[in-house]
Amino acid sequence: MSIFEEWLTNVTFDEREELEPIKDDPVQIRERFGGELGFGTAGMRGIIRLGTFGMNVYTVKRATKGVADYLSGLEGAKDRGVVIAYDTRRFSREFAAASAGILAANGIKVYLFEDVRPVPVCSFAVRRLNAEAGIMITASHNPKEYNGYKVYGPDGAQMSPEATAKVVEFIQKTPYFGLECADIPTDFREGDVFGTVKVIGKDLDEEYFAEIEKILLSPEIVAERGKDIKLVYTPVHGAGYMPVTTMFARLGIQANVVAEQVAPDPDFSTVKVPNPENKETLSMGIELGKKIGADVVLGTDPDSDRLGVALRLDDGEYVPLTGNQIGVLLMDYIIARKAETGALKPNAAVVKTIVTTTLADRICQKRGVTAFNVLTGFKFIGEKIKEWETSGEYEYIFGFEESFGSLAGTYARDKDAVAAAVLFAEMMLYLESRSSGVYKRLKELYSEFGYYVEKNASVEYGGLDAMRDMAAVMEKLRGIKVESIGGEKVLCVKDYLSGKTLSADGTEGVTGLPVSDVMYYTLPDEQFVVFRPSGTEPKLKIYTLVFDKNDAAANAKAERIMKAAKELLK
Repeated sequence: MSIFEEWLTNVTFDEREELEPIKDDPVQIRERFGGELGFGTAGMRGIIRLGTFGMNVYTVKRATKGVADYLSGLEGAKDRGVVIAYDTRRFSREFAAASAGILAANGIKVYLFEDVRPVPVCSFAVRRLNAEAGIMITASHNPKEYNGYKVYGPDGAQMSPEATAKVVEFIQKTPYFGLECADIPTDFREGDVFGTVKVIGKDLDEEYFAEIEKILLSPEIVAERGKDIKLVYTPVHGAGYMPVTTMFARLGIQANVVAEQVAPDPDFSTVKVPNPENKETLSMGIELGKKIGADVVLGTDPDSDRLGVALRLDDGEYVPLTGNQIGVLLMDYIIARKAETGALKPNAAVVKTIVTTTLADRICQKRGVTAFNVLTGFKFIGEKIKEWETSGEYEYIFGFEESFGSLAGTYARDKDAVAAAVLFAEMMLYLESRSSGVYKRLKELYSEFGYYVEKNASVEYGGLDAMRDMAAVMEKLRGIKVESIGGEKVLCVKDYLSGKTLSADGTEGVTGLPVSDVMYYTLPDEQFVVFRPSGTEPKLKIYTLVFDKNDAAANAKAERIMKAAKELLK
């Protein structure tokens, strides 16, 4: 109540109108003021509302002051500066301007984008401008009520756990009110300079586009056939529109854009959730695809780090691909083309997360490519790129997650749906030039390596206690001896929180990966069931991957194992 009263006293007159109605509602007051938004390696994310447990200008300024205090202790960091980018969500521009104002007041150089930009452009800009850090205002694919705040390190990857811990220490010492902040208007334009804040834009975009062109593997086929492809693209009101359509135009790829979803609408009014993983989110694109007979429908989320795909089958219907299928297809294409052109080196490596399909491991093993598994979160893939950049032990050629994110180059260190969209279109053109197709290639992979099917689910939690409740469920899960799931024997249990593994025969070992609240159950034939709390949403996620002799058998098994996994979680 005292915190609530402090806010009621310090916020503006207009903002007070949001708080006044809840002054006699202890449940709402506790919901907003009974705790603080967590700040981790993925930054912070929450519902846009006033309060310590909400995304608002005060929590954003406070977080930025923590970042500023941390950077002030690093030699040369103030001069190297911070890149700030933002997507199309509500208050993204205002939060970006406020962040720039706090940094400027602390004598830190700022590169602020003149308009919305995707996550990969922010990551690229940090590296290209030799900045010390980056801030991305985005809530990715969350519902419209959310916004978020991500911090990048000097390598362009999300800030390391060690650096994040130091930032959090500074944040916790920082008040919500009374912070010195330079006045940065929200109508800034490219070329504007506000003290130590420089507004940037198209010149850096050009350098980013040039980097994407470098990762193309069949440019001659794209140049020859690009105008013939029947492709539909939707940015789902997000930051992907400009870079994706620009890249298609540069390469001569004919793209039909869903006009109703071009405008940067913060309410995402044409979709239930702006997540291209869902077929419903691509429904307007599919409708347009049916009208023009498009071969594929592509969609990017608001910050354009995830790519959704729906392929047209022979009967004219569209089937959505999973994140695993998109990733495996792109990986297979990259390996095949590099092998054909003699560019596939003996130390070529692919990096994926532990919850991503093991079909990728099998393909890599047969193709002579080393596959590495890391914890969930693209920052861990970025760490591998950085490690090999220094050691030269392996050459990174591709990284992907089951959650629809991938990166085919090293110019950035986060997921890039712009590059993924271009590569997917190129892959389609290449396969068609060989009298094949994407869906046919996917079926060929299944015929060669077996049918892999994943079923993922989430259990949602709410309120201030969400993180605590999920941690309690995970702790109870650790106390249960699980010998089988859905009729499949558990060969090994990996507890990434303790770092220990226990095989069915009693053999103990270590995970070899950083500490994380994850329980991983290995089943026969590289199948698995995994439980982990989300790092960005109040959800406990269940991942299952199964393998069988055909599609029908694999799907039936997947349903059985997922049902058993949910029962186990209860």
